[in-house]
Amino acid sequence: MIKFLFVLTILISTTSFAQMYQTKDPFAHTFSIVARDSATGDMAVAVQSHWFSVGTVVSWGESGVGVIATQSFVNKSFGPRGLQLLKSGLSSQEVLDSLLKTDPGKEVRQVAIMDTYGNVANFTGKNCVDFATQKKGRRYAVQSNMMLTKEVSNAMSIAYEANSTMPFAERVLSALKAAQAAGGDIRGSQSAALIIVSGRSSNEPWNDKLIDLRVDDHTNPIGELERLLKVHRAYEHMNTGDLYVEKNDMENAMKEYKAAEALFPLNLEMKYWHAITLANNKKIKEAAAILKTVYKKDKNWLELTKRLPKVGLLTVNENELKTLTTL
Repeated sequence: MIKFLFVLTILISTTSFAQMYQTKDPFAHTFSIVARDSATGDMAVAVQSHWFSVGTVVSWGESGVGVIATQSFVNKSFGPRGLQLLKSGLSSQEVLDSLLKTDPGKEVRQVAIMDTYGNVANFTGKNCVDFATQKKGRRYAVQSNMMLTKEVSNAMSIAYEANSTMPFAERVLSALKAAQAAGGDIRGSQSAALIIVSGRSSNEPWNDKLIDLRVDDHTNPIGELERLLKVHRAYEHMNTGDLYVEKNDMENAMKEYKAAEALFPLNLEMKYWHAITLANNKKIKEAAAILKTVYKKDKNWLELTKRLPKVGLLTVNENELKTLTTL
């Protein structure tokens, strides 16, 4: 890192490079994909880099508006400014042209922009570090710079197109995995991120991101991102199970809880709330059996069970509570 900054200092001492690069610009030499799911209209940005917390720099998205990846020597303003321009009605290409027109450092930028219709525009400046490539496809774009080989963008494209039957998030992740397999970042791996936003605005910005996963520092960030996505899927089953409980559809609720536990079998909380739901539906024997396995792992859950009746989260009588809190 010190050597890289030393070389950079020499470079920016020249007039030509100083016109392209500002020291306030963060580095995000990386590979990324922007994409739209044809079935749902959801839009995604996924990225990996050998740089700390790449997800806070590269990936931008807003429901009902679009998604943007801004990388290489990053102009972070391209994210929020680009989304605002998309919101004003400009096309992806018009937004890209507008952003680059006012940027003296455009030749060290790499950018991809996609709107809610899946129209994409991407750009790779001529002074991005080799290998720097990009590719556009139907409702997606891939781009990479400072790669070990020149095959990275092509590998991402092939993987994304080949995995069309996968769930959208997993399909996008497959492009990152293909990029790494094709050589990836010449410096190695450190961080990764995945965001997915809806194609339609909910007018609830606090619920804007359907998926928002980040791995800020890890020896295998894509593998860790994949693990987190699996955990996310497990909690989706838990939430769906809760909705079935509200409808008093215990058969489907139990199916969802079991699906969640199968994806994340070591998570005690999933087992615990599964048991509490059973207890609240007077299936005390089944609930107690699950709770005993949880208590053996961590007795704090036993103490929590004793506290739940006070706030109405556990609706059982005294004898039933005794059964549920007996080891």
